Amino acid sequence: MVDANDIEPDTCPRASGMPMLGLGTWQNTDPDQCAESVRTALEMGYRHVDTAQAYGNEDAVGEGIARADVDRDEIFLATKISTANLAHDDVLETARDSLDRLGADTIDLLYVHWPKGEYDPEGTLSAFDELYDDGLIENVGVSNFEPEDLEVALDELDAPIFANQVEMHPLLQQDHVRKACENYDVEVVAYSPLARGQVFEVDELEDVAGKHGVTEAQVSLAWLIEKGVTPIPKATGEDHIADNWEALALELDDEDVDAIDAIERTSREVDPADAPWN
Repeated sequence: MVDANDIEPDTCPRASGMPMLGLGTWQNTDPDQCAESVRTALEMGYRHVDTAQAYGNEDAVGEGIARADVDRDEIFLATKISTANLAHDDVLETARDSLDRLGADTIDLLYVHWPKGEYDPEGTLSAFDELYDDGLIENVGVSNFEPEDLEVALDELDAPIFANQVEMHPLLQQDHVRKACENYDVEVVAYSPLARGQVFEVDELEDVAGKHGVTEAQVSLAWLIEKGVTPIPKATGEDHIADNWEALALELDDEDVDAIDAIERTSREVDPADAPWN
């Protein structure tokens, strides 16, 4: 069994400069708990923290970063503009509000949270270009974009699209999204990478976990990392934060990957009626 303390900090090992594993903070709404989970993760070695305006916890995430004995320059910080704030002027105003709440001078990756609500490709993305040109954001991202949405955004933006954040795990393998992102040199970031706990009830993952003496969560995360995808599992307690972190030390063999690739069961955990795939 690997000890989390034996794994080196995840200091941007990808060629893109984005750490391979991040801490998700969705539904981590208790301010002190959220701040402590961020601090714990950063001091354990995480260097990628993901939040969003819609999560209502940017203040707490900023507090956790401030508490951690880690230089801000080492942290890859991501947040998202809410669907209600995607009109051009609202993007500009609320992005600055997010910076204030996070206690940051710049945001490493700012996403369009969904291509819906007030989203208008021309108006929304021109505001992202402005933030990028002004140096307030280092990278532009999109979230929950299908390939056709991604193509429209690529045509509208002057700045490159750095990443597309989508739900992805062994029960939702997103082959078409991954292929499109690969074609356009866009990173894939996986939210809900443990399928809200369903990965613990999948026979193929149980078999691989038993073979390596690890948890099903680690197997799911290691499979995503092997695919070149950056998972951002939510965790609040130190034990879960550490268990996820240990996925970085798990090396799946070809037999493991093939078995997971062949899973036929599918499940999408985040599926609003007005999602772009519906």
